[in-house]
Amino acid sequence: MTSSAIISKVWSFCNTLRDDGVSYGDYLEQLTYLLFLKMADEYSKPPYNRKLTIPQEYNWESLTEKRGAELELHYSVLLRELGQQKGVLGQIFTKSQNKIQDPAKLYKLIDMIHRENWIMMGTDVKGDIYEGLLEKNAEDTKSGAGQYFTPRALIRAMVACIRPEPNKTIADPACGTGGFFLAAYDYIVDNNKLDREQNVFLKYHTFYGNEIVAGTRRLALMNLFLHNIGDIDSDNNISPADALIAQSSITYDYVLANPPFGKKSSQTFTNEEGEQEKEDLTYNRQDFFATTSNKQLNFVQHIRTMLKTTGMAAVVLPDNVLFEGGAGELVRKKILETTDLHTILRLPTGIFYANGVKANVVFFDAKPSAKEPWTKEIWYYDYRTNVHHTLKKNPLKLDDLQDFIDSYMPGKRHKRVETFHPETNPEGRWRKFSYEEIVSRDKTSLDITWLKDKSLADLDNLPDPDVLALDIMENLEAGLENFRSIIKQLQ
Repeated sequence: MTSSAIISKVWSFCNTLRDDGVSYGDYLEQLTYLLFLKMADEYSKPPYNRKLTIPQEYNWESLTEKRGAELELHYSVLLRELGQQKGVLGQIFTKSQNKIQDPAKLYKLIDMIHRENWIMMGTDVKGDIYEGLLEKNAEDTKSGAGQYFTPRALIRAMVACIRPEPNKTIADPACGTGGFFLAAYDYIVDNNKLDREQNVFLKYHTFYGNEIVAGTRRLALMNLFLHNIGDIDSDNNISPADALIAQSSITYDYVLANPPFGKKSSQTFTNEEGEQEKEDLTYNRQDFFATTSNKQLNFVQHIRTMLKTTGMAAVVLPDNVLFEGGAGELVRKKILETTDLHTILRLPTGIFYANGVKANVVFFDAKPSAKEPWTKEIWYYDYRTNVHHTLKKNPLKLDDLQDFIDSYMPGKRHKRVETFHPETNPEGRWRKFSYEEIVSRDKTSLDITWLKDKSLADLDNLPDPDVLALDIMENLEAGLENFRSIIKQLQ
């Protein structure tokens, strides 16, 4: 079968299961379990002949031999038993459950996977299938999976600016389904002629992440595996631990991240009445500038500590990190002093699967200790004012961010040229502000805009109703989040 035919087949079966109430997320999980077992089976046969740790009674062939209720029972036992195994195997199957209640459809899915040789299939084909399913899952707003899926066009633009090099480490302390790792992998392969040693380093020693949500971590492990990162019987470098709890034991060359949405870090516990409650988490770390329960501020502080003194970071952060007072002001001042925070990309609304998000990409480079602040000037690219995107009608594409990438001047930042000029080009989106201008602002706010919103000035030139409705909804949700925070403090 052609690759397009295989993709079509996988998709059509997903739609069949949707009729039975199986969500994209549930389908993805079952596909992950079965694909992993099938590829392990292929590796155990010629020409690979690998000795793998999967017990014979729970291998791929044990599934293909059964039908009906016997298959359903065996599959449930298999998932439970493999979840007890060590290494990547146990991590893929952690807390796994059978979500396909119709044994006939379960067998049909097994048969569909059985008919293909997945190892021989191109990495791009396997990757396209899985990435497509991840994106579909993110679109399912009820599942909340959107918060783990960063728009791939944005990720590729961030990677193009950072320009990761071979034999260097890349980390993401909230890696979701692994999107930043895949884009960095592709960039390194496409822009370098790698020797054998560099290929080995790229496959096994380049990527390090954290993901505390078990189901999302499972998808990340499989996504990387299908894209040729790591191996079926090698150690994986995606930890289930909360990255914020302690300082990283090693430092990295690059950090690329989109920390989870929502300002507060919290943990769920059961009270004396047996009810589930949430408690705000505050991380008391000696290496942090400020102690706060604001999750994003904690991630900014943590990412700074993750970098080597020559390290580079590109992080997606919500607007509150740029202007919030108290701990926010202290963290901003310290980041400006101890790193070179050189670039901020203002992002438009309507590009994320989670609603109510107004975000930016903040680029900063680690530096050794010094008496003078490292940040001398910050360059802003305003891709928010008068820009309108929607997920379906006008999704964000890499071409939309190409002017930003060109303005960023990767590798040649000293040659940057402003496009904004108050007289000759008042609509220029690329502008710099000095360190002195920034620190003289109220609360050292980095929340800066200078372009006129045309929709406010020209009522005849309003955006489409669906874009307006989305903007209103996002502003309302952002306002509600602030009210919830105030009420919580009052209580």
